[in-house]
Amino acid sequence: MTPNLKHLHPYPFEKLAQLKLGIVPPANKPHIALSMGEPTHATPHLIQEALLTHLHGLANYPTTKGIPELRLAIAEWISRRFQIPADAVNPETQVLPVNGTREALFSFAQCLIDPTGAAPVPDRLAAYTPSLATSPVVIMPNPFYQIYEGAALLAGAEPYFLNTLEGSGYLPDFDAVPDEIWQRCQLIYICSPGNPTGSVIDQAGHEKLLKLAEKYDFVIASDECYTEIYDDETNPPQGLLQTAYNMGNTVFKRCVIFHSLSKRSNAPGLRSGFVAGDAEILKHYFQYRTYHGCAMPLPTQHASIQAWQDEHHVIENRRLYREKFAAFIDILGDVCTVIKPPASFYVWLKIPLNPPLSKGEAEGSGISDTEFAQQLFAQQNITVLPGSYLSRDFDGVNPGLNHVRIALVAPLDECIEAAQRIKNFINSL
Repeated sequence: MTPNLKHLHPYPFEKLAQLKLGIVPPANKPHIALSMGEPTHATPHLIQEALLTHLHGLANYPTTKGIPELRLAIAEWISRRFQIPADAVNPETQVLPVNGTREALFSFAQCLIDPTGAAPVPDRLAAYTPSLATSPVVIMPNPFYQIYEGAALLAGAEPYFLNTLEGSGYLPDFDAVPDEIWQRCQLIYICSPGNPTGSVIDQAGHEKLLKLAEKYDFVIASDECYTEIYDDETNPPQGLLQTAYNMGNTVFKRCVIFHSLSKRSNAPGLRSGFVAGDAEILKHYFQYRTYHGCAMPLPTQHASIQAWQDEHHVIENRRLYREKFAAFIDILGDVCTVIKPPASFYVWLKIPLNPPLSKGEAEGSGISDTEFAQQLFAQQNITVLPGSYLSRDFDGVNPGLNHVRIALVAPLDECIEAAQRIKNFINSL
């Protein structure tokens, strides 16, 4: 076995299962699951009908590159959504379909990372970099989607965690990364809108990162899976390719974006998404994927075309989430501080300190995030995810401590019921 396996942490939901083990919640309160980001809104009929219509495609091997019609539909969607020219994305060289972005976010690092050394140091840096550590670095937000960490470790790289804290609006502070880390960086994962915080990197943030990528020669992998779930219909989240194009980087050098139909179209079981961006990078990633054995089935490709070409169901999806956020926050707002994120379907709830701090008592005393989740399940039969399960201790901080992630994926009536129960639980502490 690869020795890197020993570095992997248990997945958050494995930890959560252990946390709940042996607890018998009240039988008179139906279970409400708010821990996993699994949409429960109905999958649009147009997707289901396309799957059924093209079941004959199961008789054929699909190609890794996907059918031209799918790549064209994706390229046209990128153009419409991110307001770049219709011919800015070449469907032949700059788009690849993937079986959900989870497998792509993982395999991308396996293809990209050179484990034998750090990224090449540009000549202009040589004068003040007399020695460099040899191991490559993959930078990622903290808290994070654990696939980033696992991908880095199994690729033979060192994860570097970029704490996203309340003081910075839960956004990554690229200025906080030491120069020697940028010099060793081969890949950075960003997630915007963020999981679990819902924070959105704006154009200025993208521009700063793109300039760093040009200076230090690393690749940006932008996880944009939540980009179609946002609060303000007039202000959709910025995309990395959108910023790159606006800066004059019209070939999207060093930029690769990851999108999925799981959240956008309520189709997590379809396992359909895409990667797009730098044609030179995708040429090598395509070669990797031909060996990886991950071609998308033809019925899925045809269903995906229908999904990417339709916006009506996506607009309705956002309306449903807005309705749930409004009701949830209205109920909980008088017992704790609930910040409505600009995007995503998560509430990143900072646990109220109960009992309140007494004189001389240290900040952070009271119930922990794991105790909060455990007792909430035991008393109210609601499952949420402790924030510390999504983060690592880094630079003296664990940014997930004293938070829980609440996924508002259940139907509206369940979200309202959950908010009432959580309110009662907080009042009982």
